[in-house]
Amino acid sequence: YGKNTIKFLRLHREGKKHFVKEVEVCTHLRLTSPQEYLEGNNSLVIPTDTIKNIVLVLAKKNGIPSLEQFAIDICNHFMTTFCQVVYVKSYVQEVPWQRLHENGVPHIHSFICVPDGIRFCEAEQCRNGPLVVFAGIKDLKLMKTTQSGFEGFYKNEHTTLPERHDRILCGELFCKWSYGECKDFDFDCIWNKIRECILEAFSGPPDCGEYSPSYQKTVNSIQMLVLSKVSQVQVIEVVLNNTFYNVLDMKNLGLTNDKEVLIPVEAPYGSCACTLGRK
Repeated sequence: YGKNTIKFLRLHREGKKHFVKEVEVCTHLRLTSPQEYLEGNNSLVIPTDTIKNIVLVLAKKNGIPSLEQFAIDICNHFMTTFCQVVYVKSYVQEVPWQRLHENGVPHIHSFICVPDGIRFCEAEQCRNGPLVVFAGIKDLKLMKTTQSGFEGFYKNEHTTLPERHDRILCGELFCKWSYGECKDFDFDCIWNKIRECILEAFSGPPDCGEYSPSYQKTVNSIQMLVLSKVSQVQVIEVVLNNTFYNVLDMKNLGLTNDKEVLIPVEAPYGSCACTLGRK
């Protein structure tokens, strides 16, 4: 049991310069006995309102040096404070505020919310067990307008999809990875590096791109690049929910539409998912 959707903004000041972290936290516990479920005995139960207050107090006392460290702090607190807790899981996701720049100059206290993917993490701790940390990015919308196709697929009497050697590749990406033994990691640096790998593998070189024969191959390319460049990642899961675009027939308007006006297909969506880990 636990408390979901604990939302707050943590403001940190260094002189005139301000720093913000707005997060949503979900924290769940498992206790030594299920007596509250089986017998209605609540003597071991930590109220969910208390869980919420603990999260807020930790944010006040410790700040949020990184999402991962804050999730770890929550796990450590419940494990070291309450002997009846045998398992704790904390999920933290961030609102994507970025510092506002004016003519290239960073503003000291103004920010803009940029929807270029939501960062999140999870920390799990079992009593007498290892601390497990996951991190990820979700709701990252990506598109490339060429260098993508889909050909040579299996066909039978139900197949109506035409082969394409030049199409728009667009999708919403979810990516989650696990770390090995957590040492003194710079979680912010690692997260930014993985995000760069995702963008690089999806798009290819900036002057020419890279051909994608399928959404599946793009998913695998992302995973392989991350595992090759980020040694701290042990297992990586990628889900790419596809958005398709159809070329609008404009002949009845007396126009030739050479893939210049396209209509998004609202539903159903395609989806490709894969989990890849080191040996």
